[in-house]
Formats: sequence, C-alpha cells, structure tokens
Amino acid sequence: MKNLIRFALALGIIALTSTAAAEKISPVSVDGATTVDAKSAKALFDKGVLFVDVRKDKDWEAGRIPDAVHLDVKSAFSEETLAKEVGKGDPVVIYCNGPSCMRSSKASSLAVSWGFSKVYYFRGGFPEWKKAGYPVE
Repeated sequence: MKNLIRFALALGIIALTSTAAAEKISPVSVDGATTVDAKSAKALFDKGVLFVDVRKDKDWEAGRIPDAVHLDVKSAFSEETLAKEVGKGDPVVIYCNGPSCMRSSKASSLAVSWGFSKVYYFRGGFPEWKKAGYPVE
C-alpha cells in the first residue's frame, strides 16, 4: 500500500512539473498584434521600424538587435515609456528570448491594450534572429 501511495504521489509531482513547464511556452499569437518570424522581422528592421527588447538587463547586455530600445517588461515597460519611443500609430517590433520567454507576448498584449495599432510580436526573438545570421550588437 505504501508503494502505491508513493507511486501516486510521484505521478502527481510529475504531472504538476509538466504542467508548470508547459505554461512557460509563449503563445503563438497575441490578439491585436501581428506575429512575425525572423525573415519578416528583418524586413521591418530594414525599413527602419523600431525594435523594443523587453528582456532582463543581463540578457540585453549580452547581445541585442542593433538599434533596439531596451524596456525591461518588469521594470521599465509602460505606456509612457513606449510612447516616448514610438507613436501609437507607428509600427513597433517587440521581442525577447524566444518561445520560452513570456515577456514579448505580455508586452505586445499591453501595447495593443494601450492603443498601439501596429504591434509586431516577434515570438522567436533574439535567438531566432541570431540563428538566422542577422546582425547583432
């Protein structure tokens, strides 16, 4: 009986761990934003569209997309700070550390809710950009 209880508890812990890990996958899309891949993001980059990096300071310091603006979603990203960088009707690309990072989906959703109408959600973020061989600084 003790072994059966231990087995059930172990299965429960595995299920909870798996559920927690699954919740850390960013959504494929964000309502009101346009999801872009690296190729589409690069086309926007080439047109001079502003990129906003919402990662942690240490990630930003380790490398970024050239000319991106850093607004850590947990400490610096707000309607006011975003509006200082881009108009509500202007395009903006928001990125973080790829599908395992929830920051860009959160920031994209917030930007849409604040009335920014041309939000591009770069779900693959910096890792996808770098993997594609695009410039980094």
